[in-house]
Amino acid sequence: MAAGESVREGFMALVEAHRGIVHKVVRVYCWAPDDRDDLVQDILAQLWRAYPSYDPARPFTTWMYRVALNVAISWVRTHAPRQRATVPLDPDAHDVSAAGLDPVAAERVRALMAVVRQLEPLDRALVLLYLDDHTYRDIAAVLGLSETNVATKLHRLKARLRQRLETFA
Repeated sequence: MAAGESVREGFMALVEAHRGIVHKVVRVYCWAPDDRDDLVQDILAQLWRAYPSYDPARPFTTWMYRVALNVAISWVRTHAPRQRATVPLDPDAHDVSAAGLDPVAAERVRALMAVVRQLEPLDRALVLLYLDDHTYRDIAAVLGLSETNVATKLHRLKARLRQRLETFA
């Protein structure tokens, strides 16, 4: 087996094992199915281009989140005007009832996602990582912030989210 093949196979195995990260990031930044597909492709392409710079001494998931979020944030900046004017035609695009949640919990998740979609791209990344149970240290590593900055931003974000979610109640 050639060295290039083993590198490609190692990369593919890591991406497959952690593909949920890409899909979480894409769901937070895109809501049209075609846009989600395009962003997945962009993220995977960038992961492959950046893979030679990955340091195996560090967690792959942290590196993967960082690349995926950077691509998604850049994508949003480029596509924001079109995305704001787009309403998904797929009625199940954000259907959380299929996730096995009761109707009340499903409605709460829909309300949270509606509020999260209105946040700035960096704030969306903070919320995504926080909701995915990452430590402040991990979030700081992914986003290139200090732990103190993460704590401060999350504290302020939680207060804003609570306030905005009260309007949905």
